Amino acid sequence: MTSTIDDGKFSGWLHTGSGGTFMRAPRVAPQQSELRAAGVTAAVLGFPWDAMCISRTGTNHGPHAIREASDQFSLFNANTGVDLNDHYTLADCGDVPIVPGNAITTMNRAEAIVDEILAAGAMPVTLGGDHSVTIACVRAFAKKHRNAGLILVDSHFDTALEVGGEELSHCCPITRAVDAGFDPKKIVIVGTNGWMNPKNELDYIKDNGITLMPLDDIIEKGAQRVGREAREIAGDGTDSVYLTFDIDAIDGSAAPGTGVSAPGGMTSREAIALVAELGRGGLGGMDLVEVSPPYDHDGITSRLAVRLILDMLAAGASK
Repeated sequence: MTSTIDDGKFSGWLHTGSGGTFMRAPRVAPQQSELRAAGVTAAVLGFPWDAMCISRTGTNHGPHAIREASDQFSLFNANTGVDLNDHYTLADCGDVPIVPGNAITTMNRAEAIVDEILAAGAMPVTLGGDHSVTIACVRAFAKKHRNAGLILVDSHFDTALEVGGEELSHCCPITRAVDAGFDPKKIVIVGTNGWMNPKNELDYIKDNGITLMPLDDIIEKGAQRVGREAREIAGDGTDSVYLTFDIDAIDGSAAPGTGVSAPGGMTSREAIALVAELGRGGLGGMDLVEVSPPYDHDGITSRLAVRLILDMLAAGASK
């Protein structure tokens, strides 16, 4: 394979492992001045953190694996004719400088970085990490957008108040989003698995008026219709919408590389159709979490993660 570069943007294929960044994007420091000077509109941020995971660990290796898998993809979709270079100036801002064993400091650091990305007018695209990384992202997003919508795609509700006294658990991103200022009536949870969630978290959803669209809805209505309905609810009268996608929403046969592999989850095609619809109204920020390379087979989960991110970006480009 040969390298083809046009005006600093990728337009052909490069050798695997040649870049080290997501989609071979240039590295730009996660500072408002640097991002503005580079004209960045979509900023990728790795968050290699899994200290809040209550199941199988390994998601701290997720950002590296996703970046490596992205070397196999192009920013141009030959089936649709969409070239993401025409719609985004993409940059890779590196990784959050985590502090092992210190969730509070780590979250504060991540929140400050996402603050900088948003202040620069760019869309943060965060690569997890366990699902607690979303907490830092939505805290920053809620400061930027006082009337924001939120969509979660997940096998799990993620509405725990705490887990063993830990409020920054990867089971708590939705409750922390509400604490940060998200209106529960503008939050939609999609793709949940009935056998993998506790009743008390369902009670929180009902008590707060959060919209729940379980896996059964996708099976009965189809992914596109569910995506359209979720987008309409989260985007109704809001300033912007944040999307967080947990890879464990997808069936374990297509996404084995995660802490809690989901039997009977969405197919990869359903997930692709879903995100293509969710992103159609335009997103202000997104993350993809819970890719755990130690449990992946032949990197299929990481490659699917890249595909989902590209389709989310493409959907926003077509709004």
